[in-house]
This record gives sequence, structure tokens and C-alpha cells, in this order.
Amino acid sequence: MNTEWANFAAERSVLGGAAPFIAGVVVVSVLVGALWLGARVRAREPRRPLPEEQPKLPEGGPVREEQGSREPDEIPKSDYRLTPYEVHGNQGTRPDPDKKRPRWSRHRSGSFGSGGIGAH
Repeated sequence: MNTEWANFAAERSVLGGAAPFIAGVVVVSVLVGALWLGARVRAREPRRPLPEEQPKLPEGGPVREEQGSREPDEIPKSDYRLTPYEVHGNQGTRPDPDKKRPRWSRHRSGSFGSGGIGAH
């Protein structure tokens, strides 16, 4: 039997066992470094607010929703089609003095499929 091959195989098995160990050490060191870096970042963040520093309700109580209608700004007449940047959205609107919400018919909002019984 040739002992040269046995010696070569024994040397290779030592290297084969050391490689996973070295890889494990590298992975563990990367994880420890990530924890250390996370602790440093957390230490630089501002502290959490104390309970007495939390926001409080206004003196008049909670703010309620305000409903109203706006009078639209008229689109200028022109011979060519206006692009969206030429129509200034609702920037020119003002409060509607009528104060009534527009309705399509009595007791209906005008939306399709709103769950109502329909026009009977």
C-alpha cells in the first residue's frame, strides 16, 4: 500500500475541517460587528419623549371636520386644448355663499353603486 496517498488525504481532511471553522468565525465576527454598530447608531438618536412631553388636546377639545362647498374657478375659453399645468387646479376657488352641497336628487349623493335603494 502506498502511504504517500494516505498522508496527502490526512492533510486534506485537516484543511477541510478548518475551512468551515474559519467561515463560522467570520460570520460570528460580522454579526458581533453589526450589533456593535447598531448600538452606536442607537446611542446617537434623540431620546424618546417623556409622558409629559407628549402632545395634548387643545383647550377647546378635539378639532372637528368642517364641511363646506367651494365655488369653482372658471376655465378660460380658448381655441386649443389646455394642458394640466395651464389649468391651475383649485387654487382660485373661494367659499360658496350658498353653503348647500350639490345633490343629484333627493336623498342621494349621485355616486354609482353607493348602496342605496335606487330611484323608485
